[in-house]
Amino acid sequence: MLEISLSGTGGQGLILAGIILAEAAILDGKQAIQTQSYGPEARGGASKAEVIISEEEIDYPKVLAPDILLVMSQEACNKYAGILKKNGKLLADSTLVKEISGREAEVIDLPITRTAREELGNAMFANIIALGALVAATGAVSEESLTKAVLARVPRGTEEKNQKALALGKQLYAQR
Repeated sequence: MLEISLSGTGGQGLILAGIILAEAAILDGKQAIQTQSYGPEARGGASKAEVIISEEEIDYPKVLAPDILLVMSQEACNKYAGILKKNGKLLADSTLVKEISGREAEVIDLPITRTAREELGNAMFANIIALGALVAATGAVSEESLTKAVLARVPRGTEEKNQKALALGKQLYAQR
């Protein structure tokens, strides 16, 4: 079983990323549960999506201690880094997360938002870049299922850029 938390601020597309990840797992024939929480502000407030992926039936729908935690804001890092499983992976957007204090985790700093702006011309692709990196880090789902799930959920006309975003995430992780 793999427990994953994706956290940041409202408007970064992390709820969508969690949904896509769960759908990709289901396409792979796995069990998946996705939950979400966000502040009343929606845009700009705290936002978190959780995904549990398993080959077996999932007994409890909440992530207790994530194996991997994606943090896309300093606030999310400060708020959620403490729940990460000991020796888990902390995937941080180094564009927005500047300080990670004493965690017993493998810290993976990647310039996710900066890459979205520079390579794709818009920060709105950061969530898909992060998904590409997260899947490269965990092998949680197949590339084929992830691509299918992304293309089923993104707005028409953005398919090519979203496919490039997935590839950029995988490349960022490989080059770390």
